[in-house]
Amino acid sequence: MRAPTSLLPLRLVDVSFDAGAKRIVDRVSLVLEPGPRTMILGPNGAGKSVLMRLCHGLLRPTAGRIEWATPEQSGERRRQAMVFQRPVMLRRSALANIEYALKIAGIARSEREGRAREALESVGLADLANRGARVLSGGEQQRLALARAWALRPEVLFLDEPTASLDPGASAEVERTIATIHAAGTKIVMITHNLGQARRLGDEILFLNEGRLVERAPADRFFNRPASAETEAFLKGELPWT
Repeated sequence: MRAPTSLLPLRLVDVSFDAGAKRIVDRVSLVLEPGPRTMILGPNGAGKSVLMRLCHGLLRPTAGRIEWATPEQSGERRRQAMVFQRPVMLRRSALANIEYALKIAGIARSEREGRAREALESVGLADLANRGARVLSGGEQQRLALARAWALRPEVLFLDEPTASLDPGASAEVERTIATIHAAGTKIVMITHNLGQARRLGDEILFLNEGRLVERAPADRFFNRPASAETEAFLKGELPWT
């Protein structure tokens, strides 16, 4: 069996995205490398979610280029996944939710149950394998969404505010799951509205404002020695949160 080639680095070159007459993402250029956990921060309307959807391929840029290290091959699925703030749960068990995702991804029937159970075990939901996904708590559903994505064995996992609607206890469980996924070798790219969470989980920070990439820095430097007046104002709470 041919070993999968790496998707990374992911390169964005002068990427813009317009919605009608409004520019949402404005000439962003960056390279996402394997390894560091990348947190995306910015005030309301900064373009964070749109940028992530552009990276994941859910949207096409109005201008500029988005290039993976390995071009997409016909008949092959990219080793990337995305989890949203409010994931959609199918009307079936937690285990069956993951098995269905594996089926759609073309994973052989003989492998699906084993991989699904392994993913549930990894996020601490093994005991709820046969529970209906839609009756799980919000935190359990988010961990199930992470398990469903992780079962696909992505090289890159995009996370759009995965703890935004959760209480502190459930958020902590999700953070532990994200740390485990990262430790297993998956690149994490995550939007968060929680500065404490960005400090805990982030290795590097991308700061967007009004669609522009204002600053990119290691997390420690970003929080302690911001390089721009916009970043400093944001950290002081002088720009509105999302």
